[in-house]
Amino acid sequence: MSGQSQPPQPLAGLRVVEFTHMVMGPTCGMVLADMGAEVIKVEPIDGDRTRHLLGAGAGFFPMFNRNKKSIALDLRSAEGAEIARRLCATADVVAENFKPNTMNKYGLDYASLSKDNPRLIYIGMKGFLPGPYEHRTALDEVVQMMGGLAYMTGRPGDPLRAGTSVNDIMGGMFGAIGALGALVQRGITGRGQEVQSALFENNVFLVGQHMLQYAITGQPAAPMPDRISAWAVYDVFTVKHGEQIFLAAVSDAQWKVFCNALGFKDLLDDPAYATNNDRVRQRPRLLPVLRERLAAWSAAELADIFERHGLPFAPIRKPEELFDDPHLLATGGLADVRLTDGPRAGETAKATLCPITMEGHRLGVRLHPPRMGEHTEELLRGLGYGEGDIAALRGKHVVA
Repeated sequence: MSGQSQPPQPLAGLRVVEFTHMVMGPTCGMVLADMGAEVIKVEPIDGDRTRHLLGAGAGFFPMFNRNKKSIALDLRSAEGAEIARRLCATADVVAENFKPNTMNKYGLDYASLSKDNPRLIYIGMKGFLPGPYEHRTALDEVVQMMGGLAYMTGRPGDPLRAGTSVNDIMGGMFGAIGALGALVQRGITGRGQEVQSALFENNVFLVGQHMLQYAITGQPAAPMPDRISAWAVYDVFTVKHGEQIFLAAVSDAQWKVFCNALGFKDLLDDPAYATNNDRVRQRPRLLPVLRERLAAWSAAELADIFERHGLPFAPIRKPEELFDDPHLLATGGLADVRLTDGPRAGETAKATLCPITMEGHRLGVRLHPPRMGEHTEELLRGLGYGEGDIAALRGKHVVA
């Protein structure tokens, strides 16, 4: 670990204004904020809708909006749009994830803003990059279905979306990567640029390996539950007491260790299983034998054996069980955030941090997820609005 007391903030001094909602746009802003940027979240006058979602959406706002400030504006009013434009004039980066041409209505598109701020980097995160689909309404599930991911995740004939917002989160990450690249170029040329990322193209990137699998083999990729695995031992096994554990041996060296550790010398000596590709071809015969033999151990016993011998394994965990994960707790992978809305408003909960270290430090929480409009007055004063101006704007419900 580094001797310094605080994580580095490589983007300190950078101002980001984000007009975002749901997951993709807020993820982009969070990544930049975690690296030290001042990120200003422009919310509707009645607040970001994700503050009050139920079910799977309940975690959106507290997860993806830490380290940000909040200003609440009515962009549909002339005064609100003018405040937003003045705010963007002070920005290094503007990020948005609305439908095409939405920002044009308020003079908040790249062409309009860059006239007065040529150093501006503008991140547009969309459902689709410009083309025939660009005006469709996209959701993570929509692009998973049309982009081959749900087909690959589900059983044959039963497409199933992935268990988290993979395209939203990665689309936001690619937006942040684009922003970082544009910042480097701006340091060379002095000029900003427009960057776009999109859900559909992100999803196609995720399944690109299966597209090339088809190009190379001539055989369509089967859904993951029915796939031809690249490795013979690479599966979930039900063991003693009905417990489950994922076990793998993905090389000839690991197969040898696997057989010796478990006392399966007969399998090691069988020429039918001599190489990885031999074992893959024999998988229908090999797996039932392994399932029967491994059922004699408990999941904990197998985990101990695999850990001692350096073999890949994993317990089957639920998300809520990760709050107590010893590795996450020991390495600072979770941090307290204040909950802003709902029945637990004001309380704290553990949130996952960006999965990187810089100079040995995890990038932590400097600012809790903001209350709606928590920084409105501070930011308006910074733009030159006086107390009377702010009171008048509040009275007309332009700001909150």
